[in-house]
Amino acid sequence: MDIAARRGIPVVEDNAHGLFARYRGRMLGTFGVFAAQSFHETKNFSCGEGGALLINDATYVERAEIVRQKGTDRGRLLRGQVDKYTWVDIGSSYSISDLLAAFLYAQLEQREMIQNARRDIWQRYAQELHDWAANNGVRLPVVPEHCEQPYHIFYLLLPSLDARQRLIDHLRQRGILSVFHYLPLNTSSMGQRLGAKVGECPVAEDASERLLRLPLYLGFVGPEQDRVLRTLREFAV
Repeated sequence: MDIAARRGIPVVEDNAHGLFARYRGRMLGTFGVFAAQSFHETKNFSCGEGGALLINDATYVERAEIVRQKGTDRGRLLRGQVDKYTWVDIGSSYSISDLLAAFLYAQLEQREMIQNARRDIWQRYAQELHDWAANNGVRLPVVPEHCEQPYHIFYLLLPSLDARQRLIDHLRQRGILSVFHYLPLNTSSMGQRLGAKVGECPVAEDASERLLRLPLYLGFVGPEQDRVLRTLREFAV
């Protein structure tokens, strides 16, 4: 942020996973000029698809409204500022339907309950897998003291790609879905067309081959989590 400020570069936060999390007491999504928020089906709060643009600089609000209104100044008409509206800029149809908005809003009203439930699942994983992870060279998530996390995922960092694949197979054979999290953009076909090369981000590439996500969703409690924990403890790296 300091580098961007010194050079006059606006910062856009990718806050897809970070809603209601904090860094040193400050809410994520409030650091940049803009923040992109996701409400995809895999997120803590979802309406299937879609998201939100958080605007932290009021000078951008009017243009954002125009872009959302398909490039027109219809918002000014609705406020009685003009007697007709017209096309004034680029834009598209970015608004979600009223039905999806209501579905999402109901979740946001229950955000404390949802986040507390996800926290309980996350903390149980951390507590009950501690010894198993230490004995098998598996790294569990680390959350610095000055961070308040959103409890979006619980991951395991296995010692090797082979160990991760064997654990995925072990869980799948017992009816438990686990997935790896991401592929580094520099290894993607589009990234390479833009000039990136495999090997340019060695830490990300290494982590992407060893990281595994465990089931974590609202309602995943009791017997279901018991079974996942029991099945994990049966596996030896």
